Amino acid sequence: MMSSEFFTTWFLPGVWITVQVTLYAAVLGAAVSFGIGLARGSRLWIVRFVAGAYFEIFRGMSALVLMFWMFFALPLFGWQLEPMWAGVSALGLTYGAYGSEIVRGSLAAVPTAQKEAGIALDFTRWQRLRLIELPQAWPEMLPPFNNLLIELLKGTALVSVITVADMTFAGNLFRLGTNETTPIYTLLLVLYFVLAFVITRGMRMLERRAKAGIGERPEKSGAHGGGTKPGARGTGLRAGARSAGGVR
Repeated sequence: MMSSEFFTTWFLPGVWITVQVTLYAAVLGAAVSFGIGLARGSRLWIVRFVAGAYFEIFRGMSALVLMFWMFFALPLFGWQLEPMWAGVSALGLTYGAYGSEIVRGSLAAVPTAQKEAGIALDFTRWQRLRLIELPQAWPEMLPPFNNLLIELLKGTALVSVITVADMTFAGNLFRLGTNETTPIYTLLLVLYFVLAFVITRGMRMLERRAKAGIGERPEKSGAHGGGTKPGARGTGLRAGARSAGGVR
């Protein structure tokens, strides 16, 4: 059985490290997602080319191999990263590439009439993006971002192979010391599920607020805990255009 000393010394700190890695990698991934996603819609071909190259390269990379490269190979070039930051960087850069496609696709889905309304109001490109496109695209980004964030949480288990003492690392230590496999891995599965469930509830709450902010009416019941009633999408788009119309 797991001793209280092991639980407080290794396992609980391991849970906290898992949360930290998830949070830091999510922040980096969000910055990459919006930076690359917006750059892929740039008017300048060189910006689109660089952003597209980043997307294709990092989408096709293994996060684990990139983590190994940052931890073992990067020091050969004079850069030594702490194990945790090597893991955070690899996960954030990789999942950021996936997230950039969410941003690009959601912005592209904003109806052309909405964008033309901004042009007719003599908005700058930044004003159209900030006042019309992003407010309407944001609610559509949240469900896929929710899935991506859960995948990121589960991907944090990879950092255990570069000696980051997350909860998977702690679980492996316990298994090696006691040879009790089923209890510890069952506990790990339950903990990952609990953390993923908390993320899901938080993201769904954020999604409901985002939709309410543009006049959409999210469902309050159902298997998925959210959704949009028929006709609500059009109502939200009209509300977005009206709210933007009074700002120059």
